Amino acid sequence: MTSTQATRTVLVTGATGFIGSHTCVDLLAAGHRVIGVDNFLNSSPRVLDRIGRIADRELDFVRLDVRDRAALDELFRRQPIDAVVHFAARKAVGESVEMPLAYYDSNVGATLGLLHVMGEHGVRDLVFSSSCAIHGTVDKVPIAEDAPVRPTNPYSRTKWICEQILADLCVADPRWHITSLRYFNPVGAHPSGLLGEDPRGVPNNVMPYIAQVAVGRRAELSVFGDDYPTPDGTGVRDYIHVVDLAHGHRLALGHLRDVAGHRVINLGTGQGTSVLELLAAFSAACGRELPRRIMARRAGDVAALVADPTLAREALGWTARHDVAQMCRDAWEFQRLNPTGYDDEGA
Repeated sequence: MTSTQATRTVLVTGATGFIGSHTCVDLLAAGHRVIGVDNFLNSSPRVLDRIGRIADRELDFVRLDVRDRAALDELFRRQPIDAVVHFAARKAVGESVEMPLAYYDSNVGATLGLLHVMGEHGVRDLVFSSSCAIHGTVDKVPIAEDAPVRPTNPYSRTKWICEQILADLCVADPRWHITSLRYFNPVGAHPSGLLGEDPRGVPNNVMPYIAQVAVGRRAELSVFGDDYPTPDGTGVRDYIHVVDLAHGHRLALGHLRDVAGHRVINLGTGQGTSVLELLAAFSAACGRELPRRIMARRAGDVAALVADPTLAREALGWTARHDVAQMCRDAWEFQRLNPTGYDDEGA
């Protein structure tokens, strides 16, 4: 049995979040035992039932805050855990500027506590949820893993700091095997329509905002800037289907022992899509042209962010399988079936 086929008991932090929930489904479907933890700060308990319905298997779930070391230690003492996938974090850029201490506490503090508890219980296999946001303004695209790092806000700095902590830990103790996955712009939803992105309040990202315009919760999409040096003047991003992203985490778990220490791998499609192209694709998915308004550029936004996914293909055997049209169709199916998100009683 190869490393990618071996079944394990995997702890998933942030298990009911957008990416965490889809990863739980993928891991369960592959035969792994999954223990999920979350504090529901930015997610819904209703996700748990939906994970089980899709995977046709239940995950073990414990409600806790990863910063609570005593609760985490108790979990590790009670359960035989083989590896960890760590998603739990705050992730809104604008909010991080307003609440930097909360972001450093949640993102860096929780990671430190998790590493301490893992080490104390001899669990040293970890897949860490990182972000392409750490690069900031880039000199060229597509972006490879060794591109300069210039984080521009507290959120992206927390991810960069965590990567440095993980790298230092692996130098100090070569028994650790850690992969940081830097993903680009996760979008889409599970094709069943049961799982998707359900942000609290006003969405920070363009796809869930477009979906809420399509379902009538928002009047129009604000397009920030149409004068970038891109084909249509709007910002270009590398959108990746959340199902592909989840699959990448499972493959990363299977390949943790291929090399010692800490390594960084991009997860992206390598294809750029502009805001207007994304809006057109979503309009096609929902069957009507969606309204938009051109606004001034936002401070800190860059013209283009596109991944170089070569290393993911070579090291993990991973490539993205879903195109933007499918991402939009699946996101629309989730929004259509869940017009006000997971807390919609009629869902």
